[in-house]
Amino acid sequence: MAALVRISSVCHRGVSPLLFRSSSLIRPLAVQNKDRDCPYLISAKIHATPSNYAGSGSKAASLHWTGERILSIVLLGLAPVAYYYPGPAVDYSLAAALTLHGHWGLGQVVTDYVHGDFKVKMANAGLFLLSTVTFAGLCYFNYHDVGICKAVALLWSK
Repeated sequence: MAALVRISSVCHRGVSPLLFRSSSLIRPLAVQNKDRDCPYLISAKIHATPSNYAGSGSKAASLHWTGERILSIVLLGLAPVAYYYPGPAVDYSLAAALTLHGHWGLGQVVTDYVHGDFKVKMANAGLFLLSTVTFAGLCYFNYHDVGICKAVALLWSK
């Protein structure tokens, strides 16, 4: 039988681990039946998402994850297509796919490392602005210059 134990309850002899000083840090521990009645064994649920999203039952996160994987596979497929068949359709497809891939990736950085409501809103606004400018710049480059495919080919030819 497995139980969840607080590390601070196991280290009650005055020895506390250097990296695990938080009492809310929980790790799994295998426990035999004879140790079931010990008072220091505490079971708890672990949620990786905020509590306001935990019970929503929405599949949006799963669909987003699937979309990210599909986009990654599309980008892998666009690389040889861009090499063998360069053209405007591939250039604009690359512009859209690269911008969306970068937007989702930086969105995860914002989610992981920016805390506080105002800071998150400002970081997301900056991210949307950056993604918009990136897509507009790539489209401008595709329309008024040689395009992404030929630009990469020119870089490789020198």
